[in-house]
Amino acid sequence: MTMKASFCTAILLVLLAMPACKSKQKSFDTLKTLEDFPREMVEFTPYEHNPIFSGTHQETWDKLIRERGFILHEDGMYKMWFTGYNGSDTVPKYLGYATSDDGIKWTRFPKNPIFNEKWTEDMFVTKYDGKYYMYAEGRNDVAHMLTSNDGIKWQEQGDLKILTSKGETIPGPYGTPSVWIENGKWYLFYERNDAGIWLAVSDDHITWKNIQDEPVLSLGPATYDKGAVAANQVIKFEDKYYMFYHGSSNYGWSQPGVTSIWTSNVAMSTDLIHWVKYPRNPIVEGDHSSPILVPDGGKFRLYTMHSDVWLYYSR
Repeated sequence: MTMKASFCTAILLVLLAMPACKSKQKSFDTLKTLEDFPREMVEFTPYEHNPIFSGTHQETWDKLIRERGFILHEDGMYKMWFTGYNGSDTVPKYLGYATSDDGIKWTRFPKNPIFNEKWTEDMFVTKYDGKYYMYAEGRNDVAHMLTSNDGIKWQEQGDLKILTSKGETIPGPYGTPSVWIENGKWYLFYERNDAGIWLAVSDDHITWKNIQDEPVLSLGPATYDKGAVAANQVIKFEDKYYMFYHGSSNYGWSQPGVTSIWTSNVAMSTDLIHWVKYPRNPIVEGDHSSPILVPDGGKFRLYTMHSDVWLYYSR
C-alpha cells in the first residue's frame, strides 16, 4: 500500500469512527442524566380501575371538571380541590372540594361549590403556618390568590402582580401558578401562554419579581413538549428539586376546535433555576396531564388531573 493510500485509509477510518463516538457520548450523557432521576420520581404504574374521579356528567355545576386540581394528604385524609363547570370553555369555573380515606373513593363536599365569587381553575394549594394558600387562574389566565383557615371557606386576596427583574410590570396573562417555599422564601413558577415557565420571588405572596426574565424551562427540543409547557408542582427529594409539568407537542393547542394531547413530564434542578428534563419523558402514557405527586409512606402516588383524575403508584 502506498503512503497516499495509507493516509486516505486512515482518514476514512477516523471519519467512520466519528458518528460512533458521538453516539457513545450521547448514550453516556443520557445514562449520566438518568442517574439524577430516581425511580420514585419517574416510574409509575396506573391503578387498574381508573379514573378515580370525574365530572358528574349530569346537569350539575360540576358536570365537567378541568385541570389542574390539587391533592394534599393530611392527618390521614386525602383532600382534593377541583374545578367544575357546566357548558363550554367560556362559562365560569368554580371551586369544588372532595375528601377520601384511601385516595381512591371520593366524597364530594355537600355544600359545593365552596367558592364561586370568581373564576377559579388550575389551582395549587399549600399549607403554611397553619393557613391554606391557593394560587389559581382566573378568567383569561390571570392568576389570583385565595386564603383559608380550614381549606373550605376561602377568601379572595386579589390578582397577582408580576414584575421583571428590573421592577417593570409584566402584563398578563400568566397562568398555572405553582409555589415552592423554602427557608421562609416564596418562589412562584408560572407560564405565559404556555410558551415557557418563569420563576419569581415575593415578600408578600401577591407581588412577585422575576429572578431572571428568561424562562427557567423552555419548550422542546423534544417533540412531546415543543408546543406548550406549564409547571404543576415542585418537590424536593434527596437534595434535588423535581418539577412535575405538563406539555403538548401542538403549537396550535389554543385554537378553537383543536384537539391536543397533553402529557405528564418531569425535570430536575439543584438550584430551581437550571433544569434538566428527564430523557424518557413523558412519565405516563396517553393524554393524562397536570401531574401531582402525593407522599404515600416511603413512596409516592402520582395523580393526573386532566381531564379526569387518574391514580398511579410508584413502582
